[in-house]
Amino acid sequence: MQSKSRPYTPAWISVAIFKSAVWLKPTIFALSLLPAGYLVWQVYLLTAGQANTLGADPAKAIVFFNGDWALRFMLMTLAVTPLRKILGWSPLARLRRMLGLFTFSYASIHFAAFVVLILELRLQDLGAELIERPYILLGFLAWIGLVPLAVTSNQYMMRRLKQRWKKLHLLVFPIVILQLVHLFWLTRSDYTEPLAYSAVVALLIGHRLFTRQRRAAGAAMT
Repeated sequence: MQSKSRPYTPAWISVAIFKSAVWLKPTIFALSLLPAGYLVWQVYLLTAGQANTLGADPAKAIVFFNGDWALRFMLMTLAVTPLRKILGWSPLARLRRMLGLFTFSYASIHFAAFVVLILELRLQDLGAELIERPYILLGFLAWIGLVPLAVTSNQYMMRRLKQRWKKLHLLVFPIVILQLVHLFWLTRSDYTEPLAYSAVVALLIGHRLFTRQRRAAGAAMT
């Protein structure tokens, strides 16, 4: 007889994954550090005069690399809840806050790399760049939006803000749209990657809207 305490989960998930749930968070944490580690290694190869993947303009490559990973981690963060509901596997919920903080971390490195490597710490030029290049303004606004989410991602702020916490964290949706537009604006020729990310965002938002509509319909029937 199927247990009512947990949605049905395929046997292979029950055996292979449920038993290793204790390792889930540290494993994903370690994997989330790999892009940063890879970039550090490439910078080392560059400074050592060895072959690397940073290309003819390493500063721009470093900035783009971190921006790409900030968007990827945002997509992973948004995917946690739909995957948890589809798989019926509650341990996935443990990853959402951590992935969100990695999103902020890579976005912050992206912004810092732009200021240090592109602007060369000429902070007086930042305002002009934001005005003259709207795609930079969009990226900056996305980063600004991530700041309050990162600051309020702890249990203390969740208890303090209560229902306002959920409303605040709905900012993830306009933020990811800003990230996508920022990426599209920067893309010059091959739009395959931005379009793929956009499709994922559309699916995630569509799933959320469908779930909310079904919940509202169920409530109306009771």
